[in-house]
Amino acid sequence: MQQINRLGIDVSAANLSTICQEAGGQQRQALFDNDPAGHRKLIAWATRKGAPAQVCLEATGVYSLDLALAWHHHPKTQVMVVNPRAIKAFAGPLLQRAKTDATDAQVILAFLQRMPFQPWQPPAEEVMPLQALTRRIDQLKVTLTQETNRLHAPDYRHTPPTGISQDLQHHLRYLQGRINRLEAQALDLVQQHPQLQATFTRLISVKGIATTSAMQLMAELLVLPDDLQPEQWVAQAGLDPRPRDSGTSVHKPRFIGKARNAYLRAALYMPALVALQHQANISAFYQKMLRAGKKMMQALVAVMRKLLRRLWAILKYHQDFDGNKFYQLT
Repeated sequence: MQQINRLGIDVSAANLSTICQEAGGQQRQALFDNDPAGHRKLIAWATRKGAPAQVCLEATGVYSLDLALAWHHHPKTQVMVVNPRAIKAFAGPLLQRAKTDATDAQVILAFLQRMPFQPWQPPAEEVMPLQALTRRIDQLKVTLTQETNRLHAPDYRHTPPTGISQDLQHHLRYLQGRINRLEAQALDLVQQHPQLQATFTRLISVKGIATTSAMQLMAELLVLPDDLQPEQWVAQAGLDPRPRDSGTSVHKPRFIGKARNAYLRAALYMPALVALQHQANISAFYQKMLRAGKKMMQALVAVMRKLLRRLWAILKYHQDFDGNKFYQLT
């Protein structure tokens, strides 16, 4: 039987803390950048002398996806992407006293060594181009907003330098044209694939989710592992309330950390804002939050969080949106 190197990787936004258990028993440790160049160095390090390698890492959304794809496509490597809750449950009996990137990688390696290996399957091939298109559209829209603000800035309005206003207007038209072309390309991609089209149809059954937001949500949600639960979708979007308690004296209000996938969080914002104005059940839930003493933005975030949970059910059970399942009207 062929000897295999096994690796546990703790993934963060910037770094990959890695522990490798070689087939001969030697253990080595290294830190790599979480970018394409770092991924190539890591794979070369893991497969030195031609040894095949198996790796285990947690599903951390945008931080782990590119790494998992790199391992999946390499001929000498296999990757298992594990639900973070499974790793946490496994770590409990190990009684790890320290919590660092290195100790987390050690726990992940132990999980790989003791649990059945289940190879990770990447998202459908059509989802990754859709994500690239929608993220580029979002980037261009940010630039469009910046240029629009410059056009209406007081300095340009009252004492415009020669040609500046015309240059800004020309650039705005250029940016809008690029956005329109990319949106048409993304919609064409969705219409070419029946599975994407079916998902798209279910998403736009929500009053508030239109063509653009549906494509943005699909691009971010369809790359998540199939075994994630609704609360883990919420965590992926950075919408999970976090406590700030310490001892008996510090009891600050919970806060939204805004970590994780900013693209997913942004894709939920406008649909939630529109839906609470045009969907009775969502509006009623929003008003309930206000009556409970929530500020307007807190109530809106609660709508976003609850809407994301409903989207999980819509996609998992292949259903259209039902307002009564979001919030029952009295």
